[in-house]
Amino acid sequence: MPSDIDIAIIGAGAAGLAAGIFAAETNPHLSIALLDSAKTIGAKILVSGGGRCNVTNQRVTASDFHGNRKLIDRILRRFDEQATIRWFSSLGIPLKTEATEKLFPVTNKARTVLDGLLRRCEALGVSLLTQHFVQDLTRKGEDFSIQHSQGTLRAKRVILATGGRSLPKTGSDGSGWDLAQRLGHTVTPTYPALVPLLLEPAFFHATLSGISHDVMLTTTLAGKTLDRCTGSLLWTHFGISGPVVLDASRVWVGAAAQGKAVRLHLHCFPHLSNQDVEKWLMQAATLPGRKLVSTLLAERLPTRVASMLASIQEPGLSDTPINLLPKEARRNLIRTLTNLDLPVIGSRGWNFAEVTAGGVPLEEISVHSMGSRHMPGLYVIGEMLDCDGRIGGFNFQWAWATGYLAGCHAALDIMKQPVAAEGQR
Repeated sequence: MPSDIDIAIIGAGAAGLAAGIFAAETNPHLSIALLDSAKTIGAKILVSGGGRCNVTNQRVTASDFHGNRKLIDRILRRFDEQATIRWFSSLGIPLKTEATEKLFPVTNKARTVLDGLLRRCEALGVSLLTQHFVQDLTRKGEDFSIQHSQGTLRAKRVILATGGRSLPKTGSDGSGWDLAQRLGHTVTPTYPALVPLLLEPAFFHATLSGISHDVMLTTTLAGKTLDRCTGSLLWTHFGISGPVVLDASRVWVGAAAQGKAVRLHLHCFPHLSNQDVEKWLMQAATLPGRKLVSTLLAERLPTRVASMLASIQEPGLSDTPINLLPKEARRNLIRTLTNLDLPVIGSRGWNFAEVTAGGVPLEEISVHSMGSRHMPGLYVIGEMLDCDGRIGGFNFQWAWATGYLAGCHAALDIMKQPVAAEGQR
């Protein structure tokens, strides 16, 4: 590997690999290298989507993300979900759309995605430098000097793609933000997103561990609704998980990190209003057969969940015939079923978070190229940016889109010496 190259990409995750491929395809004559601290790359790709890698979604819009949605929209339009499908097809990785609108490789194996990206890098002559932890990044004249654990490298353009702090065992340690700050960027407060939540140990969740069902979760602050999500919840020994919890966690964790008294409420019948639930219970009380409360609830909820929720307000209520349920008890039951206050005490943290909230503000980046507005020749992409999507392939779409823009424009900019600041173009 020469000591002087055209484009250095720091971080060989999804966004970095995409940037390397698109840069090489834009200008095949460039020398391009990806530097990564890990011994083997792609760990986060391999564990994503339950080992199947949910590469994108059937429909992706800025509303699926947290951040400056106006700028997010402009980036996503440059490389949308259809572009991702065509790109993966060109890599020999056909995708399939599931009922959830998530897209996976037809092989159902994340390894297929990683191997396809690595094969393309090899075919294009993109160098993969593993165990190269970047310790410092400085501007030297028109170029950049990269000090890493194996020595020093000089590059005309640098793309920062080190990721955030989620799943640190895969190599994401947040060190890329330090590099960005040294070159003039700021970093908004960061915290875990798409992460399971912990409940008070004395709550009943452990007795329901392993059971999942569809719910609606509403996050509130001082009685005002901040967020509302619908989907599958999984009860666990530590608290709650599942897609709807991961989506809801972003707002709850963010508010809690600011010291706010944020609350999370459970609605067990996401497609029914409070009035619908009351009507259902009252109609059941008029029918012959004298169903028990728990038996009736079990028609729409898992049996153990039904029994637990029926008795949480008043022990023994689950074995009461629905027609003998006192009016006040019925009201309390409806409140439990539609607005149960979940005693969240925190999240499982970075080790279990799928993505990072916060990062380099999009306002400091040209959405046309992902180029830095503070440092000519520098690009910032992927999870390093203050943009995070909900569960369902949206964060991978962000990686492909930002990688595409940075890779293409970094390659084209090599032809322009010296480089003007992105904000001046």
